[in-house]
Amino acid sequence: MPADAPKSTPAPPGLPGALPLILRIGLIAGTLDITDALVFSYFRGATPFMVFQYIASGLIGARSFQLGWTSVLLGVAIHYFIALTWTALFYLLSRRFAILVRQPVPSGLLYGVAVYLFMNLVVLPLSRVPHPLKPASLVSRVNGVLALMFCIGLTISLLVRRGSVQSVSV
Repeated sequence: MPADAPKSTPAPPGLPGALPLILRIGLIAGTLDITDALVFSYFRGATPFMVFQYIASGLIGARSFQLGWTSVLLGVAIHYFIALTWTALFYLLSRRFAILVRQPVPSGLLYGVAVYLFMNLVVLPLSRVPHPLKPASLVSRVNGVLALMFCIGLTISLLVRRGSVQSVSV
């Protein structure tokens, strides 16, 4: 190619090219989030088996606790589906609002708070999760907010930024 030939700039990644990035980021964020949930639950007396059955109960109700490994695997699938959905949403929003990529730390932390609020004020009340006998403790609420701020929001925003910068500099 001649030295004076115009250099082409890569097009912003489209959705087909973005799918591997979204999958990778969603799996990382989902793994960090579930690790927090499993460790936190362990110190509260719940096993990983119970945590995943609880997640599955959002879809199939209290019956989840009688289905053994079937509901555990369903809980794993639901958890990662949700993490991938939040990742895809942030990715799509970052293509519309460049500030999400330019300012990943505040954007990610705020996104984590938004995820927490949506999951707790919309998704959980509409799900089939059995109603708790007593309200969630302050420690549980704080852990939930921080986990989503750091494990979901910040992780997704920083990795989307990294993926966006790498795709442009290629």
